Amino acid sequence: MGVIEAYRQRVKIPSWVAPTIVYAISIGCLIWVYRDFDWHHQLPRLKRIHWMWILLAASTDILVYVSQAWRWNLLLKPVADVPIGRSVQAIYIGLFANELLPLRSGEAIRCYLQSHWSNISFPVALSSALIERMLDGIWLILGFFLTTFFVRLDNNLKYGASILALLVVALALLLGYAVHRRSEAHDALARYRWLSVLRHLIEGLHAMGQSRSFYMAAAASVLYLGLQVVPIYAMIRGYGVDLSFGHAAVVLVVLRLGTIIPGPPGNIGFFNAFAVAALTLLGVDRQTAKGLSGVMFFVITVPLLLAGCIAIALTGLKLGELQRKAQSHLRRRRPEKTLHG
Repeated sequence: MGVIEAYRQRVKIPSWVAPTIVYAISIGCLIWVYRDFDWHHQLPRLKRIHWMWILLAASTDILVYVSQAWRWNLLLKPVADVPIGRSVQAIYIGLFANELLPLRSGEAIRCYLQSHWSNISFPVALSSALIERMLDGIWLILGFFLTTFFVRLDNNLKYGASILALLVVALALLLGYAVHRRSEAHDALARYRWLSVLRHLIEGLHAMGQSRSFYMAAAASVLYLGLQVVPIYAMIRGYGVDLSFGHAAVVLVVLRLGTIIPGPPGNIGFFNAFAVAALTLLGVDRQTAKGLSGVMFFVITVPLLLAGCIAIALTGLKLGELQRKAQSHLRRRRPEKTLHG
């Protein structure tokens, strides 16, 4: 959102353009997935779903976001001692917003809530969220690369994993240089306003990366991502598809990388298209992959909506109000030194 907002202000792109493009792609993805869906044969499969597996998927999904809150607290520990309940609530409100609003607006909302509740600056909260995404990307790609040694995959997937692993190494080296040469990095990035989000990332890494809790948060990312594989594996088994836990990990990587760009509410269309693509690459027939993608989307989305609705009700605020406040903080230019406060 920070990059999109800054770029939009610079080149004066009308506010309706980005959502329109996103919705058009989303509808296109849904048409591509379901244009030839065999409803007659696939809908009866719902009656044969093993619901205990689906219950396991929904239950584990809750643990995923509790572990994310714990990791977030570890990242923020150098600047604030945050109650884990507050972090869980902020995350679920952000997820609720992502299910209803386009362009992943919930990320800014959860950062705003955390900064407001914990009395930390908004840039600190924002940079911590960016660091989370950086850690996720590194572990996802490395995990994907390691999976290729234990799971039989298409050669194209293996080549893709190798290329992504090299990109992660290059990115890690660049970030390490930027953090240790912070002044030089700031001078380079200051030339481009739309790269302000990277300045926040570098400042956040410098402020939080000096502590032991940062490395604990990096290790906690493994638990966070590992827990995300369990619901996918459980839904695959519940739908009666014979894939291993390693295959479920590959599906997770494809889904996370495929939906990394801010998309429509709930990533509808995007999620379905990448789920089908991942499952078919793993040898699942196309009709089964389409049906399973719908079940996965439903099982993941409904609990988030329910939990998010409860979390936002406890604040006594409306989603639109939170969105406006978060966007005003994104537009506001804060001095970089606040990241050390």
